[in-house]
Amino acid sequence: MKTLSIDIETFSSENLTKCGVYRYAEAPDFEVLLFGYSADGAPVQVVDLAAGETLPADVRSALTDTAVTKWAFNAQFERVCLSRYLGYPTGQYLDPSSWHCTMVWAATLGLPMSLAGVGAVLGLDKQKMSEGKDLIKFFCIPDKDGNRHHPKVHPGKWELFKSYNCRDVEVEIAIQQRLAKYPVPNFVWNEYHLDQQINDRGIGVDMELVRHAITINEDIKNEITAEIQALTMLDNPNSVQQMKEWLAENGMETESLGKQAVKELLETAPPELAKVLSLRQQLAKSSVKKYDAMLSSHCIDDRIRGMFQFYGANRSGRFSGRLVQLQNLYR
Repeated sequence: MKTLSIDIETFSSENLTKCGVYRYAEAPDFEVLLFGYSADGAPVQVVDLAAGETLPADVRSALTDTAVTKWAFNAQFERVCLSRYLGYPTGQYLDPSSWHCTMVWAATLGLPMSLAGVGAVLGLDKQKMSEGKDLIKFFCIPDKDGNRHHPKVHPGKWELFKSYNCRDVEVEIAIQQRLAKYPVPNFVWNEYHLDQQINDRGIGVDMELVRHAITINEDIKNEITAEIQALTMLDNPNSVQQMKEWLAENGMETESLGKQAVKELLETAPPELAKVLSLRQQLAKSSVKKYDAMLSSHCIDDRIRGMFQFYGANRSGRFSGRLVQLQNLYR
C-alpha cells in the first residue's frame, strides 16, 4: 500500500467549533463511528466501527507507517481523532509527516476550504451529499437534552450515513485526480508538517489565572450593570433597544450603539449621559473573550492545541488563527 484516502465520522459531547479537535477527541464519550477508506485508489470501503467491525490489519498498520501517504480533507481532524482511537495519550499524536491534506491542496489554488465548496467549483460528477449535515447533527452530536441517537435504533438513517461517509471519500479522491496537474510543492508540504507539529505541541496556559480572570470579569460586569440600572432604571442595560430608547427620552437620538457610534456620542453627551455610555462601553469590552476561549479549548494537560490554520488565507498563504486567536492578542 502506497496511499490511503480516509474520511471518518465521530461522536463527542464537546462542541467542535468552540473547543477544537484536540479537546473534542479528549471527551470521555468520544468515539469513531465510521471509517471510510480507499487504498491505492481501490473502491471505497466503509468500516462500521459503531457496530463492532474492526479495521483490516493492513489499514490499521498503514496509519502508523510513514511510508504510506495518508490523504484526508482537513487531515488534522482525521489524524488527531485516529490518534485517540489508537490509544495515544494527550500530547502524543500520529506523525504528521506522512499525512497530506486535500483541503490545503485546494487552498493553495484559491479554492474553497470546504469539501462541498471544492466539489461544486470543480464540477465533479459526484458531489458531497446534501443530507450529510442533518445526519451529522443526528448521530454525531447530543440532542438538546444531552441524549444520543444510536444506529441500531435508526437503521435506515444509519445506512444513509454510511453512504454519506463513502461519498466523502469518493469526492476527496476525485478532487485529488482533478488537481493532479497542479501539485503542491514539496516545500509547502514541509511547512504544513511543521505547522502540524506546532499545533500538536500547543502552548501551556495558566488555567488558574484564566478561571480567576473570568470570575473577576463577571464580578465587575455585575457591578457595572447594577450601576447603570441605578442610573437609568432599565431592566436590561445590555439591551440595545432599551438603551436607545432611554437615550432618546433624555434628548440623545442614535441609530447605533456600536463602538465608533458611542465614541462619537461621548464627544457631545452631557455628563449624566456620558457616564452611562462610558459604563456601557466597559460592559462591551471583548478582551476577556479570549479567557472564555481558553477555558473551552484547553486540553487535560492545560495546553491549548490547534490554534493555527495552515493556508487559512488561501490567496496569500498566510496562517489564520483559531480558537484563542493568538494573532490578535491585546498589548
